[in-house]
Amino acid sequence: MEFQRELIVLFDRVQIRYYGIIIVVAMLVAATVAARVAKRDGRDPDHIWGALTWAIIPAIVGARLWFVLFPPASLVVQGMDTSWFIQNFFNLENGAIAIWSGGLSIVGAVLGGFLGAYIYMRRNKLPLAPWMDIAAVGLPVGQAIGRWANFVNQELYGVPTDLPWGITIDAAHRVAPFKSLVDYPLETGFHPLFLYESLWSLLFFIVLLNLFLRYRRRLREGDIFLVYLAQYAFIRFLLEGIRVEVTYIPGTQINLSQAFMVIVFVGALAGLAYRHRPGVVTTGRTPDPQTASEST
Repeated sequence: MEFQRELIVLFDRVQIRYYGIIIVVAMLVAATVAARVAKRDGRDPDHIWGALTWAIIPAIVGARLWFVLFPPASLVVQGMDTSWFIQNFFNLENGAIAIWSGGLSIVGAVLGGFLGAYIYMRRNKLPLAPWMDIAAVGLPVGQAIGRWANFVNQELYGVPTDLPWGITIDAAHRVAPFKSLVDYPLETGFHPLFLYESLWSLLFFIVLLNLFLRYRRRLREGDIFLVYLAQYAFIRFLLEGIRVEVTYIPGTQINLSQAFMVIVFVGALAGLAYRHRPGVVTTGRTPDPQTASEST
C-alpha cells in the first residue's frame, strides 16, 4: 500500500482517490442532516435517501458535463476545449470520462442532482417546495465537506497572497502566469478559495438550519431554498473575482460563473420579493400525501 497526496495505491495497480472519498462522505453527511430535518418536520426521512439515489448519477453527469461544455481558460489555451474532451472521451487521465481527476462543476452537480430528485418526487407525488427547503439545509454541509476534495487535488485557489493562511500549490497544478517558479517560487502562497467557500457554507448551514427550525411557519414554502440560492450566488460571485482558473463565455472575456451567479442571485431575490409582495398571505405547510392519509 502506497499513500500519495491525491490517492492510495493498492497492490501497485488499484488507485483509490481521496477526491472521490471526500465527495461520497459529503453526500452522505448532507443526506443524513436533511433526513433528520425532514423527520423533525413530520415527513418521511426515507424520501431523502430515495431522492439521493435518483440524484447521484445525474449530479455526477451534470457536474462533468458542465465542465466539459465550459472548460476553464487555462485548459482552452492548451487546446483542451470542448471538442478535445469529446474527441478524447475515454482518455483515463484527462478525458471527459476522467471524473476522478477533478473537473466537476458544482453548478452542473446542483442542476443534475435537482433533475434526478425532481423525477423522484414526481414519481412519489411529493410536494416540491417543502422538500427543497429541507434540501437547502443539508446542501451547505455537503458543500463545506466536499470543497476539501479541491484541496486534495490542489484546485480552486486564488491569486497570490501574503496572508498567513495562504497555501502553496505545486507547479504542475498551477495555471499561467503562475507556472513560472522564477516569478512565483514554490513557497508562494495562494488564496485558499476552497477554504473560504467551505467556511461560508458551514456558516450558512447554521443560518439556514435556524431559519428552518424557528421561522419556517412564518415563511412560504420554498423561501428557504431561495435564500440558499441567493447566498451561494453571492459568495461564488465574490470568490470568482480572485480565482485564477476562470471560465469565460465562449468568444468573450466575461466570467461565465459570475454571469450565471448574477442571474441566480437576482432571480432568487426577485422570487422572494414576489412571493412576499403586499396582500399575499403565507399559507401553512403542504403535507406529503402519505403523511396526510396517515393523519386522517
